[in-house]
Amino acid sequence: MRVTCLDVNAIEALVLGLVQGLTEFLPVSSSAHLRIVGDLIGSNDPGAAFTAITQIGTESAVLLYFRRDIVTICTAWWKALRGADGTGWRERMGSQNHDARMGWFIGLGSIPIVVLGLLLESAIDQNFRNLYLIALMLVVFGVILGWADKVGRKTRTLDELTPRHALYFGLAQAMALVPGVSRSGGTITAGLLMGYSREAAARYSFLLAIPAVLGSGLYKLFSSSGEIGSAGAPGAGATLLATLVAFVVGYLVIIVFLKIVSTFSYKPFVYYRIGLAVVVVVLLLAGVLTAQGGV
Repeated sequence: MRVTCLDVNAIEALVLGLVQGLTEFLPVSSSAHLRIVGDLIGSNDPGAAFTAITQIGTESAVLLYFRRDIVTICTAWWKALRGADGTGWRERMGSQNHDARMGWFIGLGSIPIVVLGLLLESAIDQNFRNLYLIALMLVVFGVILGWADKVGRKTRTLDELTPRHALYFGLAQAMALVPGVSRSGGTITAGLLMGYSREAAARYSFLLAIPAVLGSGLYKLFSSSGEIGSAGAPGAGATLLATLVAFVVGYLVIIVFLKIVSTFSYKPFVYYRIGLAVVVVVLLLAGVLTAQGGV
């Protein structure tokens, strides 16, 4: 049976969507996995635009899962801003309402990744996707995650979140602009080092990612529309299929992951990251993978 280019694109889209959904919320770097798996299955590097757009699917899963939290935060933030909790600037900034403060904290924590994402866009799309760099980041930040999980006090709850901590969370999230770092891994590591519990750090990681990931995906959707379907890049249909698959799988992963972090340590993820880095380097040296892919 002859397999057409369309068939191959559909199969690749299913695989890449599955990879995105499985890895987006785990501290293992979904962008690194898309880069690696895309090369292995013959579609080369699917590209930063494809990665960002498929993340819309997984982030939509976050919107669905945390819909009640999101509505509560947005409503409280708007009411406080309008003076429902008091007309002073402190009250408008959420001094009397934790949910209103959370809205401000998410906004504050989103600033670093927005600024750095725009400033480093060219490097993110090209230089940062080098597989040797990705392998290095998998190891370095895997070790840091393991250390943070070991020494962190894990006693703080999100009720104790402060503006300074919100900014630290945001800076950690911004490091994930380099594939291999992991957005969730970076924010969770920062949370553990600041004394937050595993569950608190993970939940805030999900909420903090909403504006950054959705914004990045929508920006890439419009600014890089010419890249979709270009020579060697997944087409619009394949990208849509991968995004839908990522949404379904991602939703299931959220449920499982939040249960896991409440009980178990992050040690298995640390071992996995190091093991994956070793495999990547071996495949690079063997010529199976190419260090600097392209679309």
